[in-house]
Amino acid sequence: MLNSVATVWSRRVFQLVSLCAFLMILATSAWAQTDEGGNTGAMSVDALPSAVTTRIDGVARAVMAERGFPSVSIAVVKNGKLMYTRAYGLAHIDPALLATPDMRYSIGSISKQFTAAAVLILREEGKLRLSDPVGKYVPGLTDGDKVTIREILSHTSGYQDYWPEDYLMQPMEQPTTAQAILDRWAKKPLDFTPGTEWQYSNTNYVIAGRIVEIVSGESLMQFLTKHIFHPLGMRSVWDSDETKLTATDATAYVRAALGPLRVAPKEGRGWMFAAGELAMTPHDLALWDESLIHRSLLKPESYEQMFTAVRLKDGKDTGYGLGIEVSHRGGHLTLEHSGEVTGFVSDNLVLADQGIAVAAVTNHMAGGASEVARLVADVLTGTSSLTAVEQQTLAMYRGLQHGQIDRSQLSSNLNAYFSAQTVQDFATSLAPLGEPLRFHQTHEELRGGMTFRSFLIEYPTRKLSLTTYTYPDGKLEQFLVDPIE
Repeated sequence: MLNSVATVWSRRVFQLVSLCAFLMILATSAWAQTDEGGNTGAMSVDALPSAVTTRIDGVARAVMAERGFPSVSIAVVKNGKLMYTRAYGLAHIDPALLATPDMRYSIGSISKQFTAAAVLILREEGKLRLSDPVGKYVPGLTDGDKVTIREILSHTSGYQDYWPEDYLMQPMEQPTTAQAILDRWAKKPLDFTPGTEWQYSNTNYVIAGRIVEIVSGESLMQFLTKHIFHPLGMRSVWDSDETKLTATDATAYVRAALGPLRVAPKEGRGWMFAAGELAMTPHDLALWDESLIHRSLLKPESYEQMFTAVRLKDGKDTGYGLGIEVSHRGGHLTLEHSGEVTGFVSDNLVLADQGIAVAAVTNHMAGGASEVARLVADVLTGTSSLTAVEQQTLAMYRGLQHGQIDRSQLSSNLNAYFSAQTVQDFATSLAPLGEPLRFHQTHEELRGGMTFRSFLIEYPTRKLSLTTYTYPDGKLEQFLVDPIE
């Protein structure tokens, strides 16, 4: 648990949940200013062109319908600034209550970014070093004199994960403490020699949270509020490990197999702690994303440490920095982390040097948050995220949707194949589908003196396969579209 999982769920829930999302104009964009009683006030955030928001709304509703989760709430950063917030679907099923952007959702393991940042702030203050052994601060741990702070923050320590399951075990409905978790899981033999493997482990962040508390003399939430949440204006943040979300927030749901949606059980106090305790609005998560893009909260060296993927002792790139997944897509720095606690799934995607971020949260363990985040990011980046071949192929596909084709790109065989009737059949069958949610190449190989390529075209309710053969001179010998069952 405490990380996202993609699971195939029945679409029957769509009949119950998503009908409102398709027939109603849902709640206006907003962010929450919340007091301890759960009272909120909303402020609209809607600064993107209407053509862009229409596509974003289409993505969110389509994935919600396909995955069958009750609601999804998103926040979008464009050009380094929060530009759009919106919620779709139902925050509560019975009685039915529409989701609004000022409602909080648990963000699960995205919380690890904040714990890692807290450690880096203490490093900036000269109170610890990333190379320090964890045993210097938390005594009694297995090989505490060897495992470093950097290794726990990067999941290369070897400490065994205390919650890898994707459901809530019955003992975890009872309260616990960070020390009890460490006594049971961080005093076992290590799963591997520190620094030699990468293995996601929530136990690492329980240790990190305790280090923050021991070094600072404050609770983790006090430290985060003082050094991160308050400076960034993140006013909706809630410690969902300490206190259950309020009636004005989203309700968490689970489902057994293909059964009905049911209210999710709540983890006992203490189980989430520094590994996944935070809940907030997507708006406030986007404020954090703004700070990551502008590198405005921490010192430059801290961001370098956080955004650099740690390498194992054999030189292998782990793809994980400090509390965040790090990759370079199309030459651009990409930061991402998913989150899952019982009944909530979330994803936070930051295209750092493009000034783009998407925070997506859902109230059901059907996955889909990462899919929403990535598809919305595709909308914001446009075709810039596609390869040259994908752009060229998509352009021809779009042309055929409108009964048009550039015959100068076709071989004699393919030119003959695309008779007037065939072009008309392409147009009449494909035009109603509209703009694809996703278009990407899935395979490439050489065959018959040509390059064979296959592409996946995704729509809300169906998927298509497109295959091409291309001669070395660029002429197309094949351009076929087929349904995927």
